[in-house]
Amino acid sequence: MAATPPFEAAPAAYEAWAAAEVAHWRDGVLKPAGPLARSARAVQQRINRATPEKVHAAVTEVMQRMTRTILTGADLVAGPPLADASLAQRDRRALEIIENYRRIAAVEGGVAGAGGFWLALADFPALLAIKIRLLFDLAAAYGHDGEAFAERLYILHLFELAFSSADNRARVFHGLEGWDDRAHPVDFAHFDWRTFQQEYRDHIDLAKMVQLIPVIGAPVGAVVNWRLTQRLGETAMNGYRMRWLAARQDARR
Repeated sequence: MAATPPFEAAPAAYEAWAAAEVAHWRDGVLKPAGPLARSARAVQQRINRATPEKVHAAVTEVMQRMTRTILTGADLVAGPPLADASLAQRDRRALEIIENYRRIAAVEGGVAGAGGFWLALADFPALLAIKIRLLFDLAAAYGHDGEAFAERLYILHLFELAFSSADNRARVFHGLEGWDDRAHPVDFAHFDWRTFQQEYRDHIDLAKMVQLIPVIGAPVGAVVNWRLTQRLGETAMNGYRMRWLAARQDARR
């Protein structure tokens, strides 16, 4: 993670430290794309334009069905939300959860990368399921009920935030600010699945393609899955810290 949390600090001091971490994270999320990122994005956009529309539509449909199935699964909520805990306690629990899932993702990616082309392709939905489960466990660590549709929608937006281009990250981030002060849709009818799948696919395409190469596929698969899971965990931790701090600020008013 970005910095070692001062778990032994007094609650007020810890919250001040966490607020600084969230501010630093926010700056990074909203930072415009650099030259290298813009070049890579331009190449990917040319590939997308050259891809037949029916292929885009098919991928979007697969991603939509797969993600909806994962998000609506009753077995994703492993336990009740953590209650009566400080932010430091929740952060400590979150770091333990992320470490466990990083190990799981790395093992899965290594096995898939060593298993040849078709097994490596199967890593795509497997890693997606691991990431979604990670987010549900982190939601519970920060006291949120994953059974609620609004929370599942927040989870989906955290996922999108972690794996998006700079322009889309800014849009998604601003949609997460003040989340608990707004009403939210009651279904996925208006969710932009096309952008969701294209941003995710563009973000991981190159790394996952290398995983298909014989011999180096296994170590690459392990490292890629580890880093992708870590990125998602950091995004979720700061997203939930942001909500915690906003709720504390509202309570003081």
